[in-house]
Amino acid sequence: MPTWTQEQVLALAPDASSVAAGRKLASPAPWSSIGVTETPAAVWGLCAGSGKNPYATVVDLSGPAYSCTCPSRKFPCKHALGLLLLWAAGQVPPADAPADFAATWLDARAARAQKAPAAAPDPEAATRRA
Repeated sequence: MPTWTQEQVLALAPDASSVAAGRKLASPAPWSSIGVTETPAAVWGLCAGSGKNPYATVVDLSGPAYSCTCPSRKFPCKHALGLLLLWAAGQVPPADAPADFAATWLDARAARAQKAPAAAPDPEAATRRA
């Protein structure tokens, strides 16, 4: 599975402090249950944080879209950036299927995408914009 470059990952960061924090998490030490699949195109992992439970982080690579149980309001959060940097460095092993926590989020995301009706173009709105 092709990976992204470090530059592509860092271009997703919302600000410079997120870049710095993401780089600190781009080592295998705080991560467990990491993996990547081609179908669905996703990478996931559990990151040890300051709390009792690790943060469950999932990235849908087709979006990209991010999910993390951390309280950050930044998207992507430092955990998603760290996980993507780890993947870009070739340090995330391929898996046959996503971990349960990742599969739950990915399945819900796919279900929402199927339910969303395709927006039909509004000819009146197009005329007003022109």
